[in-house]
Amino acid sequence: MTSIDHTLFHALQRCGLIAILRGIQPHEAVPIGHALYDAGFRIIEVPLNSPEPLSSIRALRDALPADCVVGAGTVLSAQDCADVAEAGGQIIVMPHSDAAVIRAARAAGLACAPGVATLTEAYAALAAGASLLKLFPAEALPPAVLKAWRAVIPPSVPLAPVGGIAPESIAPYAAAGASGFGLGSALYRPGNSAADVSRKAVAFIQAWHEAYGMARTCGQGTAPGAPAATPATRSPLTAATVS
Repeated sequence: MTSIDHTLFHALQRCGLIAILRGIQPHEAVPIGHALYDAGFRIIEVPLNSPEPLSSIRALRDALPADCVVGAGTVLSAQDCADVAEAGGQIIVMPHSDAAVIRAARAAGLACAPGVATLTEAYAALAAGASLLKLFPAEALPPAVLKAWRAVIPPSVPLAPVGGIAPESIAPYAAAGASGFGLGSALYRPGNSAADVSRKAVAFIQAWHEAYGMARTCGQGTAPGAPAATPATRSPLTAATVS
């Protein structure tokens, strides 16, 4: 396991909510990034079909603490991986599972979360070096499907539904074995202010706490009276994942 995988998996344990900032502009990136970080988010993705995405990635990476993983989404080519690495990105998120792009991401020292919609794609992506599996689109992969996948995918492999996720979506997927979630327009839309994003981020964090029993995490430290870790309230990733 690489150092970026350790960083990613610890971020997922702390808070498995992944902010997808599609359409953000570079001058907005830092205030919105700080709003997300202060709410408890530890993984932020700027899709490459946003305006000047590499500038936004660089701005976020320079502004946010080291325990926040910053990267790119909608990554479609090996050259994109090289460009993201040069901009300071740490994770490649893909809508598909092209093995050549996964290998390019890993060769560049980046974590990689390819989009998969079948178990065949999932295992091929893992064989190519995927760090995390993005279940996409989540609308077509409901909790019952994720539960079936979880029966055959190793528990150390993070599974993150993406697409149409709202705060009320989190508990059913958590019960099925989800490790994290990619959050798009329900969290950020172009033109949203940092205050808008903060308000929505807090709602997602609350849903995460309620689903996982982890009020002591998500950047908030140990909450008074927080429950001890039990099978029902433990991290969504097993301890073996980050050993």
